[in-house]
Amino acid sequence: MIIARFLQAILVATFGAGACSVSHAQPYPTRPIRLILPYTPGSPNDALARLVAPLLSSRLAQPVIIDNRPGGGTTIGTKAAMTAEADGYTLLFTNTPTHVIAPLISKSFTYHPTSDFVPIAVIGTTFLVMVVAPTVPANSVREFVRYAKANPGKLNFGFGQGTFPHLVGEMFKVETATDITSIPYKGGGQAVTDMLGGQIHLNFGTVSTLAPLVRAGKLKALAITGTARSADLPEVPTMIESGFPEMTTVTYYGLIGPAGTPVDVVERLNHEIAECLKSPELTAGMTRIGFGLKSGSPQEFAALITEQMRRWAPIVKTVGFQMD
Repeated sequence: MIIARFLQAILVATFGAGACSVSHAQPYPTRPIRLILPYTPGSPNDALARLVAPLLSSRLAQPVIIDNRPGGGTTIGTKAAMTAEADGYTLLFTNTPTHVIAPLISKSFTYHPTSDFVPIAVIGTTFLVMVVAPTVPANSVREFVRYAKANPGKLNFGFGQGTFPHLVGEMFKVETATDITSIPYKGGGQAVTDMLGGQIHLNFGTVSTLAPLVRAGKLKALAITGTARSADLPEVPTMIESGFPEMTTVTYYGLIGPAGTPVDVVERLNHEIAECLKSPELTAGMTRIGFGLKSGSPQEFAALITEQMRRWAPIVKTVGFQMD
């Protein structure tokens, strides 16, 4: 016992008190991880997160708990993640452009998309589909634009207030110089319901939401905003093919953490996400709900966010977009 205490004293004197506790340190993670989603349950963001969370939990050997914090144009959940301790146990699952648009126009909370956060891993991508009511006499984007210009103020565009489809629709009106009345809703689903009832004539939404209605003949799809045609709607042309390349949009979904999150934690999470994306079950699940797979390093995700900032900042200003 005396010898053991003597050796311990030498270790403390030589290397500091931390030397004796090194063997007790445990690698990340050692407790549950909270994944904040600034979106409502059942939203596309929520659906994707709930596909990924179980696989990530299995690989990390810790529960990954979904925490929905919608409201404030995504700023409520974003603030909760940004102000959390930067230890890797509270993360934000979000998408860009939304992540870069929100601080530009929020009246209640602003942040910098990159310096206040650490990009960790991009997970998937998606795009929008432009649909019109069956009563609209147009079967292409160009025909729709001609009809809208011949009937100024008579067509209604429905959308969830402050959503990305809202912004894309407003951009469409500016790019095509059309006079279409904007009708805001609390959620995009309500706009679609009124579209089926004949009150709304134009909508932008996810393929997973709108494709079944298109296939059933309840809506007409005129174009998708992606760079290539959709496997779910292969007969629908892209905006590029339709002659409106400026309407091409891609949404990136991924994981970010508060600024100061340790580098080794970021690298561990990025590695595990990359391994999750190799799962055939996850790939099939993502395809089923309209997502494409996308992986990359934290640096590549940061570059994507920066590129989105450059693109959408002037558009937000031009269309006078608001989320609050």
